[in-house]
Amino acid sequence: MADNSVMGAEEFLSFGPFRLSSVGRILYRDDKPVALGSRALDILIALVERAGETVSRRDLMNQVWPDLLVEDANLRVHVTNLRRALLDGRDGARYVTNIPGRGYCFVAPVRRTTAPQPHAARALRHFSAPPCNLPPRLERMVGRDETVSELSGLLLRHRFVSVVGAGGLGKTTVATAVCHTLRQKFDGAVYFVDLSAISDGSLVGNAVESVLGLSTGSQDCFESLVSVLTGKRTMLVLDNCEHVIDRVAPLAERIFASVSDVFILATSRETLRVEDEHVYLLHPLDAPPAGADLTADCVVGWPAAQLFMERAAAGGYRFQLNDNEAPAVVSICRQLDGLALAIELVASRVGAYGIQGTADLLENRFKLLWEGRRSALPRHQTMRALLDWSYHLLSEKEQRVLRRLSVFAGFFSPDAAQRVVADEVVSEQDAAEALAGLIDKSLIGISTVGGKIYYRLLNTTRSYAMLKIEETEERDIVAGRHALYYCDMLRSRSIRDFDRQEPGSYRLHMGNIRAALEWCFSSGGDSRIGGELTVGAAPLLLCMSLLSECRHWCEHALAALETSDRGGVPELVLRRYLTVSIMFTRGEQQDIRHALQRGLDLAETVGTPEDQLYFHAGLHLFLIRVAEFSGAAEAAERSAVLAADLDRADAMVAAEWMRGAAYHLIGDQRRAQHHCEIGFRRAASLGQLEVNVFGYDYRVRSLAVFARVLWLRGFPEQAERTARQGIEEAERCGHPVSLCATLFYTVSVALWDADYELANGRVERLVAHAARHSLASYHAIGLGFRGELAVCRGGAASGVAMLRDALAALHQEQHHMFMTAFQRALAEGLALSGQAEEAANMIDGALVRATERGETYELPDLLRAQGEILLALPRPDATLAEESLLRSLAMAREQCARGWEVRTAVPLARLWLAQGRNHEADELLATTLQQFSEGLRGASLVEVAKLRREVQRPIGRK
Repeated sequence: MADNSVMGAEEFLSFGPFRLSSVGRILYRDDKPVALGSRALDILIALVERAGETVSRRDLMNQVWPDLLVEDANLRVHVTNLRRALLDGRDGARYVTNIPGRGYCFVAPVRRTTAPQPHAARALRHFSAPPCNLPPRLERMVGRDETVSELSGLLLRHRFVSVVGAGGLGKTTVATAVCHTLRQKFDGAVYFVDLSAISDGSLVGNAVESVLGLSTGSQDCFESLVSVLTGKRTMLVLDNCEHVIDRVAPLAERIFASVSDVFILATSRETLRVEDEHVYLLHPLDAPPAGADLTADCVVGWPAAQLFMERAAAGGYRFQLNDNEAPAVVSICRQLDGLALAIELVASRVGAYGIQGTADLLENRFKLLWEGRRSALPRHQTMRALLDWSYHLLSEKEQRVLRRLSVFAGFFSPDAAQRVVADEVVSEQDAAEALAGLIDKSLIGISTVGGKIYYRLLNTTRSYAMLKIEETEERDIVAGRHALYYCDMLRSRSIRDFDRQEPGSYRLHMGNIRAALEWCFSSGGDSRIGGELTVGAAPLLLCMSLLSECRHWCEHALAALETSDRGGVPELVLRRYLTVSIMFTRGEQQDIRHALQRGLDLAETVGTPEDQLYFHAGLHLFLIRVAEFSGAAEAAERSAVLAADLDRADAMVAAEWMRGAAYHLIGDQRRAQHHCEIGFRRAASLGQLEVNVFGYDYRVRSLAVFARVLWLRGFPEQAERTARQGIEEAERCGHPVSLCATLFYTVSVALWDADYELANGRVERLVAHAARHSLASYHAIGLGFRGELAVCRGGAASGVAMLRDALAALHQEQHHMFMTAFQRALAEGLALSGQAEEAANMIDGALVRATERGETYELPDLLRAQGEILLALPRPDATLAEESLLRSLAMAREQCARGWEVRTAVPLARLWLAQGRNHEADELLATTLQQFSEGLRGASLVEVAKLRREVQRPIGRK
């Protein structure tokens, strides 16, 4: 019996030689399919169904690009493509006409026709699939070769792979490259289904049919698709699945299960979550690391930067990247999170604004609105359009949660996310479900740090979400919960707590802490929360040596204190951290003195003995900084009393080390050694490795001080071992202030011992480290030592210039501790460069300053320098020179400073030798050498021994 069964008749809209199926979404000309883009086809359907009417541009755009913001230029491009496909205007044919100022009209006569549809089996019996419809492969694809290779192998092994990632990563580009790579393995049977044009999920199957050259018109086209795909090795690409994923997922699963020869590659912002699916997470392009001092050549070796420079060149930028602009490119690529689309959009502006200008513009949200290529999909023409697309695919609950997450800067924990987004509108359960949904849709990234899970929004996604939350009235409410969360996290933690933790575990939160502080002290914020948050954050900022930032927020918090809190514990606590940060930043001497005195007053009225000890320790450091060493000794003794009253072991250890530093600087090296050693013995008995008070690791600082004491006491080898130990421990503790202090103390040891190579290494480290951490006074000290080293090495002229600059900088910074030493070095440099008169005046001034200010520990060396300079005058004054040298020797012995004796013995012995007083010279040198049990091979003692041999030769001849 003949098979007369039919599935019905399909309706066509016919005009001229064309037949259009709006259901099957296919256009025929003389019964042959016409290649037409999906957007152009949407426009044609809209116009033909309203033939004879003027359809406004706005109506067309709403129908073709629902829920997306696009420009008129997109519509004009696709209308032009449509006219070209219809051969509009050729041989007098007219189809689509532009009505100026109003829209477009389809002007050809349209008639409705039907064609019988045979049963699918009969219709497909002689079916011949059309050629593959792959988009063109990019001529050059940056940073994805390995990805394409991995994906190709994964697809061939497992047959069903989904490429999943955030919008703008380049999923379609990668999928297209895989198609071209594998095309020969499928004998050309590779079919690319662009689902971005489908707004109605029920049409997914028809879209696949259309690409395969079918037009059954059936709502359930599964059987026809299976019939076509069976028996031939075929690759089917389902691109942009996220908005119709509920329909794509079951269809792909059924096809894969039913046809053993089909290979499915899907791209989506979330997984299909079906059986046999293998997920490939597409990651952003690798960007150069932050904070690295990379050259231009190194930067462009990273895929993100390479893409940026190539797209910049394509956009009209005609210059090579140089080393000065390389950091700006690093910053741009990192801000854009390696998103290929975002990089292309931003790079397109480099031709107009330059690299640095583009980086500056990127700081605001212009990046969301910058346009890309006109030929790109509308949602890829701006980041705003791309994110609009993603946002409108979310449920209302997910949209609300995404908006609220915009208050987070950088990484945040799942607990933080749930605590901040949940309220009476969004329950904790709702929040958890929404977070899971946003993770699935690649809008929240997940990282594991220290074994813990953290979330993060891409910078572009966060910028977009911030715009969205600002359209609501809940921005400040959510920001307040965010600030309170970090208050709770930091509450009751001290700087010692932070020191005991892995630093990275807290550094991870710094972006959010900063964001919370900025909101607290903004016009819409809550300064009371800000004060509490500052108290919690300040120890962390100090631990990380973010001194300027600590000072900034403490000053804000103090200014915002309510009247009832002034003069009370809240002010006292803030003053603790302000005085530390102000000490090591560009604080005026008077400001520091006032801050310390205010802190001491508060500690005595509303504080505890521990608070008093804290501020006395700060006063001790400040008085050393300004070279008031006697006052520093008094503060150290007061600290020792307070520590004993507290009966706290670590405080007593710190007090002993303070006493050691103070007695060293007032010139009592025996007592200095005694107190340093007591501190180290007590610390060892307690098993303590560090005592951190007032921004310093006191153990590290005391090792450096002790190294100087040991050298002055006549133990140069022990001094150098201690110096190296101090530097190693300073490096381990990771505090820039402590490392700088250790370096500038131990530079002296190397210089005194005439080990200029060792001194040079420490000086250069000090200069670089101080500059990196904006420690201006320490940087000036490093430059001063650089000048002194130049003088010692014979470069008097350059050394003099450097020393003058360093002294000027230290005067500006009001850091006086090393000014006398540098004045002495400058005087010596002037003498060596032939400016003996100025040298004499300079050393005289240094001696007056040291005597008046009680800077006694350097007096022996100043007198030694004065003696040598007097001998260098055009008319040398041997009598005054000898007097200065003898005073130096006497004072060195009074200080128990054998190191100063060595430095003085050499010029004094030379003077006596020149005067024929050989026996006195020999006795002086012999006495000097006899005091040393180590360091005899050091440069200083070798010179003494050599001079003694010179003295003894004439004695022997006599």
